[in-house]
Amino acid sequence: MAFFKSVSALLAEGESLVMAVILARSGSAPRSVGSRMAVRKDGSIVGTIGGGILEARVQELAGTVFQSHETIVRTFTLTAEDASLMGMICGGQVRLLIHYVDATRSDQALLYRKALELLNTRRTGWLVSRIPDRGREAKAPLQGLVGPDGLHAGTLEHAAIQEVLSRFDGRQPDMVARGSESFLVEPLSKEGCVFIFGAGHISQDLAPLVRLVGFRTVVLDDRPEFANRERFPTADEIRVISTFERALDGLEIDAESCLVLVTRGHAHDKTVLGLSLKTEAGYIGMIGSRRKRDAIYQSLRKEGYTQEDIDRVHSPIGLDIGAETPAEIAVSIVAELIQHRARPQ
Repeated sequence: MAFFKSVSALLAEGESLVMAVILARSGSAPRSVGSRMAVRKDGSIVGTIGGGILEARVQELAGTVFQSHETIVRTFTLTAEDASLMGMICGGQVRLLIHYVDATRSDQALLYRKALELLNTRRTGWLVSRIPDRGREAKAPLQGLVGPDGLHAGTLEHAAIQEVLSRFDGRQPDMVARGSESFLVEPLSKEGCVFIFGAGHISQDLAPLVRLVGFRTVVLDDRPEFANRERFPTADEIRVISTFERALDGLEIDAESCLVLVTRGHAHDKTVLGLSLKTEAGYIGMIGSRRKRDAIYQSLRKEGYTQEDIDRVHSPIGLDIGAETPAEIAVSIVAELIQHRARPQ
């Protein structure tokens, strides 16, 4: 949501961009298919495709694309050393679509504006991009957006989009083949994001369930041996933070965000809870017994938090289904997240 809003605003102001989108990944690549980053003319970025050396390489390549306006598909191999700089255990590969977005072309600006309108109105649409079959083209990729009420924008014909969508049966961005052609299909919906603080056993069971029911999933921990792609293969993003005192730095948290606190200790949970109560998050849940919860609440009140603040917290987290094992607790948490999402707006 925030990404499309930023890109749409820059295009409206007449600023062209270079777009990088993940088409495929393997190994420990930290971001999922469909993750996007836009590079501005000054080299600054909007969004992220994983940080570190990968983004630096794309920023370098963007300078060439700004000049040539070509479309490039390239696979980047991350070495073990590259991975360590990105907080990962080992390396991997990321295949990217990199192309020029021309602000002077009304069709390209309209595409992102219509995508933003879909997200703002909580309607579902699909963004479909044709991928160059030889890894490079001299022109922008054919792209099209379709949505409800006959919405269509972009340069890819509506009939072609419908044929591609007839072969797509997922809820997450993925590649689809049509004859010898390949397309990236990206469902667009304001799905909400679940930030999972702590990468222990419960989080391992929780993350894939959260993703399965349609939330964007971000896992955060200060231990790279826990917060990595091997343990969380389905997460949209994995962040190795320096300390829980700075756990929320750089996160885009709004009313659609859900914060799940399952760290390895009471002190970390209290730290993250205090930070969470200063955000607009729609859901804040903390694991632990009632005794632990009450002790943390008492401490927060002494620090100036009000009862109104405390009342925002779901703790003990999850619906009361008699859960005991990490997997059962994960199911109870996901059930409560679904219940929260289904509430009347």
